[in-house]
Amino acid sequence: MDTDIIDNPRVIEITVTEEVRRYILEKKCNFRVCTSCGGPIILSTLVKPAKSSDLEICIGDYILYVSIYQARFLDRIDMNMIPRFNDYI
Repeated sequence: MDTDIIDNPRVIEITVTEEVRRYILEKKCNFRVCTSCGGPIILSTLVKPAKSSDLEICIGDYILYVSIYQARFLDRIDMNMIPRFNDYI
């Protein structure tokens, strides 16, 4: 397994769009960017708890955790990562 990002941490710059920031502030809870079969996805930490290896991005009083495994591939976190369950209805 390639653990270069864990063994040799570097500055990782990830932009969080204003839409995602507003979404997190409106929902008033912490979120996590994690891996799904369709790519990175943003879920509440009530659904997908944070891990000790996650990166932390402060959004107001809340934290957006980013899986260390996703972080190496991300430069932007946007609304496309938030699942839209009503699309399936």
